[in-house]
Amino acid sequence: MGKFKIEGVAPGSIFEELEIEKGDTLLTINGMPVADIMDYRYLQADEQLMIEIEKPSGEIWELDVEKDFEEDLGLVFDENMLETRTCKNNCVFCFIDQMPPGMRETLYVKDDDERLSFLLGNYVTLTNLTEAEMERIVRYRIMPINISVHTTNPELRCAMLHNRFAGSIVESLRYFADNGIGMNGQIVLCPGYNDRDELRRTLNDLMGFYPQMASVSVVPVGLSKYREGLAKLDKFDAEGARETLSIISDIQDQMRSQYGTNFVYASDEFFLLAGEALPDSSYYDGFPQIENGVGMMTDFKESLDAALSEARGVRGNDVSRRVGIITGRLAADFMRDCAQKASAVCGVELSVYPVTNDFFGEDITVSGLITGTDIIRQVPPGADCYLIPENMVRSQSHDLLDDVTTEDIEKALQAEVRIVPVDGAAFLEAIK
Repeated sequence: MGKFKIEGVAPGSIFEELEIEKGDTLLTINGMPVADIMDYRYLQADEQLMIEIEKPSGEIWELDVEKDFEEDLGLVFDENMLETRTCKNNCVFCFIDQMPPGMRETLYVKDDDERLSFLLGNYVTLTNLTEAEMERIVRYRIMPINISVHTTNPELRCAMLHNRFAGSIVESLRYFADNGIGMNGQIVLCPGYNDRDELRRTLNDLMGFYPQMASVSVVPVGLSKYREGLAKLDKFDAEGARETLSIISDIQDQMRSQYGTNFVYASDEFFLLAGEALPDSSYYDGFPQIENGVGMMTDFKESLDAALSEARGVRGNDVSRRVGIITGRLAADFMRDCAQKASAVCGVELSVYPVTNDFFGEDITVSGLITGTDIIRQVPPGADCYLIPENMVRSQSHDLLDDVTTEDIEKALQAEVRIVPVDGAAFLEAIK
């Protein structure tokens, strides 16, 4: 404790100028010990710093630094530098428990770490936090913190998370709100557990923490075919999706009337399951939950429409080219509509290939959980190029969930495979 190993230094940074190197240890900043990335982020935010470094030889350097307040010292952060705090819950809906054996080890890690919430946007249940750690969040102004709420009913939350300490969520939210810590909330909705009246109760409670609780997303539980020995859960049908949207709409009416914001947002899946049209961008108030899959399709459509308006009359480089669009079953009709509009403007022949998720089970319909194995088995060759959304591959890699690579898919389909951001303008650029 109190020692922080430096794993990388940014070129041209203050650390590089001071000849601080990978392998050095950052001991203190202004006399305060540095234990992790959060200590570093908070303590370095000053104009006058006294930094204590230990070299691998054991030599101690004391360095005076003058810098701009917002200027970073130059530590290169990698999430692997954190000793991740793992989850102490056993949630009835946990998708990691529903994965088959034999996948890469990192996919089985259940993190529940407030530092990753701040740094990477991960959602946390708060059941891991000690009082001292909650105080540190307030002291360091670590925000926004993304919180997996699920329900504000103490008994129900303990039951859903299988953790007898999970029931104090309202007290934790109140502590953060009273201390001005910004939050976003998430509810994974499970039929028969936290839906209907329980959802209404939860949303009414969370409204009371606005504006510190800035937004809440509601997403349906995902159920794979690997549920042997797990709690019985049902998937949402059209009626359940419509009822959920109605409850959310009631809360939105109240929040718009009082504060001019919808506050709570249903995931795209609920609209598609209910057979309702996706809302326009005004519904999402700037898309605060888009990384959680909320509003992604609307954002894509409006971005594509804007790009198509600018591109009218401009044909692609090769209008005879055939492009295949690989997606999950959930977005298949949506992508067909997008492809039809894009083809009419660009003249490129576009075909949509929805992939049934045989790997996890056909009830998993989102594109982000499609595997390379299923793509190779189901998508026919014949296109000159295939597009896959970037949420199908691991960040900064070409690997899909089953470790099949885009290069493997290219060999199987005998065509180029392009990884495309989930953005309409980027999609249009990729097909030109």
